[in-house]
Amino acid sequence: VVVPVAGAPGARTRTAVWRPYLGCVQTPDGADYGAVSGVLPFVSGLAPPKDAPPLPASRRLFPALEAAVAGAFDRETVGAGTETTAVLIVRDGTIVAERYRDGFDAQTPQRTWSVAKSIAATIIGAAVQDGLIAVDEPAGLEAWSTPGDPRAAITIENLLHMASGLDAGAVGSRTHDVYFGGGRVIDHAVTNRLIAEPGARWFYANNDTMAAIRALRERLEAAQGPGAHLRYPFEALLGPLGMRATFLETDWNGDFVLSSQVWTTARDLARLGLLYLGDGVWNGRRILPEGWAAYVATPAPAQPPNPGRFGYGAQFWLAGPDSGLPAGTYAAFGNRGQHLVIIPERNMLVVRRGFDEIGGTRFDIAAFVRDILAASEESAP
Repeated sequence: VVVPVAGAPGARTRTAVWRPYLGCVQTPDGADYGAVSGVLPFVSGLAPPKDAPPLPASRRLFPALEAAVAGAFDRETVGAGTETTAVLIVRDGTIVAERYRDGFDAQTPQRTWSVAKSIAATIIGAAVQDGLIAVDEPAGLEAWSTPGDPRAAITIENLLHMASGLDAGAVGSRTHDVYFGGGRVIDHAVTNRLIAEPGARWFYANNDTMAAIRALRERLEAAQGPGAHLRYPFEALLGPLGMRATFLETDWNGDFVLSSQVWTTARDLARLGLLYLGDGVWNGRRILPEGWAAYVATPAPAQPPNPGRFGYGAQFWLAGPDSGLPAGTYAAFGNRGQHLVIIPERNMLVVRRGFDEIGGTRFDIAAFVRDILAASEESAP
């Protein structure tokens, strides 16, 4: 599917191209579609298998839990003016509550925003399990490999910890050229200079995630040939988990934009969370290394300003003592109210999706999870 996108008056038109399971890709401003169509990434046969087992849904009704879930939708209880589109609660491997806003259902993908970073970390974990990459080795990007380049010291772990030391501007999440402008990862995410010792400074930067996934691409292509990186997430992770409604978008150079540009459903996020509750094992198959769940949930050496509420691990947020959540709780968070909260102590997952107003009131995910946990205790058999 090819759609021309008009810009501001006087701006050049660019083209958006939709591909199965790879979602939309933008061509550069002013590029002739006929000239670039031959290089746009496209891979056939990416669909996960149709025989993936469904998530088990409970037949019991839990009134207290249903009442707590309703609080996410009333625009008052846990965030005035916030807009919840989906809530899904899993306990002991079973869906015990699920609700959608009008116009949304279990098959409606939404943009993950930065929840994609946790998906990226999971793909890296699968690659570690497959012996393709190691977190303690240098990222080894071609762009950083000129003799004397100090960026050669940046490790995969530094990137996962948001501690590359690279200059990411005043706000590291402002990567609009790649997200919305048809820019390439290799032109925007891996070209910045080093301004801090790798591992010494935490700074939330979309570029760190994109650089980690670019490093995996370079290894895969060196070992298996061009385009191998496009198949890998589907064959190693999404397919085995049955994440059939998940779309990983790329730039027009074929690099995954896994810091934000993913579309998925509440149920697919639940599958991802269940993989972590199972310490990387799904239906008897080990997808992630033993201990990978503990790895992503271990505090990084450098932390954000207020780790007492939520600290940082490896592309996952960690609930601190000020959050009021059980010890060991960790989460994937994204803009506009995207949340996957993993609570090992209770063997539970809480998924909340939304389209909260940017710059408006934030959905209080910690308060909501506390309400769910309390209601779950009341609803326990």
